[in-house]
Amino acid sequence: MSVRVVLADDQPLVRAALNMVITGTPDVEVVGEAGTGAEAVRLTAELRPDVVVMDIRMPGMDGIEATSLITGGPTTAQVVVLTTFDDDEYVYGALRAGASGFLVKDMALDGILAAIRVVAAGDALISPSVTRRLIRDFAGIPAAPSAAAKPLPAVTEREREVLTLVGSGLSNTEIAERLNISVATAKTYLSRLLAKLDARDRVRLVIIAYEAGLVSATGR
Repeated sequence: MSVRVVLADDQPLVRAALNMVITGTPDVEVVGEAGTGAEAVRLTAELRPDVVVMDIRMPGMDGIEATSLITGGPTTAQVVVLTTFDDDEYVYGALRAGASGFLVKDMALDGILAAIRVVAAGDALISPSVTRRLIRDFAGIPAAPSAAAKPLPAVTEREREVLTLVGSGLSNTEIAERLNISVATAKTYLSRLLAKLDARDRVRLVIIAYEAGLVSATGR
């Protein structure tokens, strides 16, 4: 069964490029296209896609509000945000709105396609460049770890490994491959970390990994 996708972007060329790549794959299909946030919300309710690829800046209702309405609504659609990021301060609103993926538009189209599959499988994906920007800007902390890194006494060595990989921007699937464990086990570790560290979501785990000195804003 193929992954059903709605593309939401006010630039027809961007939608056309994504559509062309997706059309050539047997396991992902475009079921609708939207040029505004309002259209994206309407099509999601009407077509019930698995994933919505969402631009941030669109006329009328922007991608943040649309993402919030979609993730807070009755559908099970996941949202992958596509952003130019370096000049798009609204990506942080998308984080709070419940987006499951955060990608930059200058990445390879096949990378975006892979991200769609990851998110459709129930995983979350934050690209490494977005992770570093999150650490610097969203967390409101310096560009390098403090010498007095926060300890993590309740975390086991394995959980620390998982937290480091989360902080580096890896998805659950990538973590499983790196540690030679199943995706289900990776998700179990993630759930334990969320509970032990009183973290609301994956974004907060990224910040905790940084504050603990496990990763840096300029890479590991």
